[in-house]
Amino acid sequence: MKIIKKLKYALPALGAAIVTSWALADPTGNVIDEVAWVVGDEPIYKSEIEELYQQAQYDGQTFEGSPYCAIPEQIAVEKLYLHQAKVDTIEPPESAVQSAVEQRLNFFINNMGSRERVEQQFRKPLPQIREQLVELMRNQYTIQQVQQALTKDVKATPADVRKFYASLPADSIPTVPLQVEVQIITLVPPVPQEEIDDVKARLRDYTERVNSGEADFSTLAFLYSEDTGSAKQRGELGFHGKADFVPEFSNVAFNLSDPKKVSKIVETEFGYHIIQLIEKRGEQINCRHILLRPKVSRADLDSSVVRLDSLRSEIVAGRIPFDEAARYVSQDKDTRNNKGIMTNASTGSSRFQMQDLPAAIARRIESMQPGEISQAFIMMDEKKNREVVAMVRLTTRVETHKANLSDDYNLLKDMYEERAKDQILRAWIEQKIKDTYVRIEPGWEGCDFHYQGWVK
Repeated sequence: MKIIKKLKYALPALGAAIVTSWALADPTGNVIDEVAWVVGDEPIYKSEIEELYQQAQYDGQTFEGSPYCAIPEQIAVEKLYLHQAKVDTIEPPESAVQSAVEQRLNFFINNMGSRERVEQQFRKPLPQIREQLVELMRNQYTIQQVQQALTKDVKATPADVRKFYASLPADSIPTVPLQVEVQIITLVPPVPQEEIDDVKARLRDYTERVNSGEADFSTLAFLYSEDTGSAKQRGELGFHGKADFVPEFSNVAFNLSDPKKVSKIVETEFGYHIIQLIEKRGEQINCRHILLRPKVSRADLDSSVVRLDSLRSEIVAGRIPFDEAARYVSQDKDTRNNKGIMTNASTGSSRFQMQDLPAAIARRIESMQPGEISQAFIMMDEKKNREVVAMVRLTTRVETHKANLSDDYNLLKDMYEERAKDQILRAWIEQKIKDTYVRIEPGWEGCDFHYQGWVK
């Protein structure tokens, strides 16, 4: 059992104390860890810094200056925020925390290839990794809530944005890369019934083989599932809440109770599934699935190309507006009710940089001018991993340029608000540093820190 040896001390406010030396020792008295910083009554251990450095290296994170300066300072700032959260009785949403933990674990497993490799990488069993991630994610959500509370009143007016833009030195005005706005009409060719029947027959065969004990679900998922991400994990999806899946999948998966049984065949927009429960944990489940997708015939794809090319001729001739054609013809539910306008999922805007568009669309519009409409083409719908037929209209093309108020008001507004929030948070942190007992042990203090006042 590990024993923390320290001298007792008192903490007015966040703390002012006399601390001699801290060490983490085993029962024989051998020092196995050391304290690098003390913030209030909270120690920051060397092992904690090393572990975060290892994680940063895995994530490809870089630091300005030494990581042995940046990481403990980051931990110290987090402790200031977490103390404030206790004062304000801020509690993070537990469901969001658990969901974030499972997403992170799934990310590790998918990228490293197996649970065993994750455990080897982090040198501890998965339950311990999960426990650490719970604390990490809970702290992250808590800190975000404190920051939001501190900056909730930051709202930019047009006058603020104009004044901010006028104050920017010429070399600080950002360069905005080429941006485009695109409308799309999509046809999803029908799948032949015999193809659907064949897929269902294969899934029924898998179910019978599992239920009879002839085959293991996880092996069949590895060999045959067309969800390539989960197939590598033998069909396992990791822990998720109901809202993480499409409703048709959730309704079946969350009603499973026997891990030895296989679900009925479930149809979703992604294809046809069978599901096996692994474990239930509160409002989350971990399950496996096998996904098969019925294939569209080449003849049906070619027929849809001909249909869209005929529609294009009608639009170009002025007999039907593109907006109306998108509304009544397009089978893409995400765009047809919005005049076919594509929305950038990462920004919520209708503007895309070229690299943010599906490659097939980017290739079509690269040499197009606003108002031009492409020929019909076959493309892969990456979200659903199926072939569809589309044609696109380039509505807006904004060439690479220095940001200006008329074209880039929202960008400049966001820049102003981010800077205002950063100033508020920086002032708050530096005031907290003044009011808080901080001790940096010899060997850790010779840094050019981001915030002022650590070394007292």
